[in-house]
Amino acid sequence: MPQEAAVTDVIIIGAGPVGLFAVFECGMLGMRCRVIDVLEAAGGQCLALYPEKPIYDIPGIPRILAGELIERLLAQIAPFRPVFHLGERAEGFARAADGRLAVTTSKGTAIAARALIVAAGVGAFGPNRPPLPGIEAFEETSVFYLVRRREDLRGRRVVIAGGGDSAVDWALSLAEVAARVMVVHRRLKFRAAPESAERLRRLAEEGAIELVIPYQLHAIEGAEGRLSAVIVRTLEGAERRLEADVLLPFFGLSMQLGPIAEWGLNLERNHVAVDPGTCATSLAGVFAIGDIAAYPGKLKLILTGFAEAATAAHAIHPLVFPGEALHFEYSTTTGVKGFA
Repeated sequence: MPQEAAVTDVIIIGAGPVGLFAVFECGMLGMRCRVIDVLEAAGGQCLALYPEKPIYDIPGIPRILAGELIERLLAQIAPFRPVFHLGERAEGFARAADGRLAVTTSKGTAIAARALIVAAGVGAFGPNRPPLPGIEAFEETSVFYLVRRREDLRGRRVVIAGGGDSAVDWALSLAEVAARVMVVHRRLKFRAAPESAERLRRLAEEGAIELVIPYQLHAIEGAEGRLSAVIVRTLEGAERRLEADVLLPFFGLSMQLGPIAEWGLNLERNHVAVDPGTCATSLAGVFAIGDIAAYPGKLKLILTGFAEAATAAHAIHPLVFPGEALHFEYSTTTGVKGFA
């Protein structure tokens, strides 16, 4: 174990809803967590792809927006004070002489723990960047691949590129706050939910949104990370210059297991095979939950992942507290105490 490694009880890879709930379940059993995620904000696909999409199958909540679900999960785990390592990808994996698991990230962060939970959904994912020269200089100042708060774009001139749910949903939402919303798409048909696409067309007819069709991104203009215009072009070569403050390219996410695939886990079709009774993988001390975990009869639902988080936490407890008996109690009895 590297001497400079931060020591915790459990490392969780993936800050989506299942990874966040794993923090809660571990916290309820007195275990501290550090969470690694390649995205710059916690929330996984719920935040990156469809923050304003409703979810209907969270027990006891008839309807909740995906982004709101993440907000509530973060509030729920706040008493346990998890440490987040966002914008970092889990890369190196080793087992120390004392039995601890050591993980290093793409930014050189080293973390050691008694157990590791892989809650990486379908794997680490990042945005599909459009091939625009110099776009890197504008990222996180004028070019964004996910929207954390729509209020940040109030009064701004926004160009949205793409034809899927993320592009359409954010166009509908930002039309309420942005000074101007322009949607660039290569064809008339959108891949979004039909009712959302219809709402988009109605807003375009009313002049609340401009549909820039059939165009594709061609270039960007600006200086010192500040965007001034987006150049779009048709397949025939006709160009338009769209004056803009912000570009939101929504071309989906590239998803892959990445370095985790090289750790020696038993994989089944790019998923991690686990024992459904414990969520343990083929590596001692390593567990997998959520969409990345595979076993017979598995249902890929958030609520399934929540249950797996509880199962894994209870299986991990004896690794963190060897020889200490775990007396199972309901939260209605124990309450939520957090850490002093």
